[in-house]
Amino acid sequence: MRTVEGRTDRVVIVGAGLGGLAAAIRLAAAGRSVTLLEREDHPGGRAGRLELDGYRFDTGPTVLTMPELLEDVLATVGEDLSAWLPMRKLDPAYRAHFPDGSTLDVIADTARMAGEVARVCGSREADGYLRFVDHARELWDLERTDFIDRNLDRPTDLVTANLWRLFRRGGFRRLQSKVDSYFKDPRTRRIFSFQAMYAGVAPHQALALYAVIAYLDSVAGVYFPEGGIHAVPRALAGVAEKHGVEIVYGAEVSRVEVANGRATGVSTSDGRRFPADVVVLNPDLPVAYRDLLPPTRWRSPLLGSLRYSPSCVVLHAGSRQAYGATAHHNIHFGRLWRESFDEVINQGRLMSDPSLLVTNPTYSDPSLAPEGRQTYYVLAPTPNLTAKLLDWRGSLAGTYRSELIETLEQRGYVGFGDGIEVSKFITPADWADQGMAAGTPFAAAHTLRQTGPFRPGNLHPTLSNVVFVGSGTQPGVGVPMVLISGRLAASRVTGE
Repeated sequence: MRTVEGRTDRVVIVGAGLGGLAAAIRLAAAGRSVTLLEREDHPGGRAGRLELDGYRFDTGPTVLTMPELLEDVLATVGEDLSAWLPMRKLDPAYRAHFPDGSTLDVIADTARMAGEVARVCGSREADGYLRFVDHARELWDLERTDFIDRNLDRPTDLVTANLWRLFRRGGFRRLQSKVDSYFKDPRTRRIFSFQAMYAGVAPHQALALYAVIAYLDSVAGVYFPEGGIHAVPRALAGVAEKHGVEIVYGAEVSRVEVANGRATGVSTSDGRRFPADVVVLNPDLPVAYRDLLPPTRWRSPLLGSLRYSPSCVVLHAGSRQAYGATAHHNIHFGRLWRESFDEVINQGRLMSDPSLLVTNPTYSDPSLAPEGRQTYYVLAPTPNLTAKLLDWRGSLAGTYRSELIETLEQRGYVGFGDGIEVSKFITPADWADQGMAAGTPFAAAHTLRQTGPFRPGNLHPTLSNVVFVGSGTQPGVGVPMVLISGRLAASRVTGE
């Protein structure tokens, strides 16, 4: 494993996202002097917080899986997760709503879930579910140690006994075809393959090894922290500061200073300088290369060749309306399936029959809204900004917001528009303004050529003491992967 060369006593981390915070805690535990610079007045990065007239909204991820990864981070400094971040396991993890009017609860208890599948789709489908769970669990066991929770420097690092086992178990087939081998009902086929969108690829194009995403949320379980997902970076920041990490808020980094092939520190837009033996960069990786680092021959091919995940719009709504047929997380599938992915990914168009994620955080934590009120987070996939057909800085944002509300009302959210008291509509243009390449919060897509050692590495190719952390580097997108990226980044510094 390649590691940072030279001294590593003073580490400056740019960005208090989940990856930067996880790396900061691990480096402090290893005895490094750590300064973390954050341009906002609070931690979180993409896991931010929006407050409107007594309503509190998570602005980034809403699904939290694998809390044991957080436990592991805190354990490095002897802290107990439950003392810092009380949370509950959601039951159901999701409620799926289908065009025929049926619903299916996704329950992170295999026996109960088999019963739910049998109730909705029949006993043969339940048998397929049990076989799928065994398969997905085996994939996770094969992938985690060798291919996810490990720094990879070159393609040959993949050559292990588990690579052959993964191949034999169909991990390099297409996800949709592999899922379809276990399920016959179109409803269950969708439930256990839609997660490919988290990786930025359509289910019929994604590798079958990404069935592990369905395993993590549908089998291992989805959790919700008290106070919302933004409570996660708040807790990590508190732990970091308790154990000696200096967090400087309101510090917008303008560039990484370089001399003799090494980073020597960072400068902020207000003229401050922070010297460093190591610089860890948490901004979106292509943006960090473009805006903070000096040009290199390697940078231009990287920025020009990356394929980005689709983006999304998010409607944050504080409302008087509550709905009895919903759960905390709700997936509303449209009638179209493969065609919808083709529209967004290949044609650069909005879904003509969109599938939507509707999260209702006050279902689990009423304190996130004024008494008797509800918060809603409505997400619809869209093309990213590399598609040129959509002008999100024009009238499209207002038009699509209205269309989205109309779609919600057609799918059972009666009076949704009239019930809104406060709202904010986030588009790909807004994601770009927040520093996300191609206007997508989901970073580079997990195509074969952008997975594992083929994904942009977390150690700069020519600046031997610049390390990257976050979803743009290895292992990839999603809260669990970003937390793991914090460990991998720290290992580049410590050599552990």
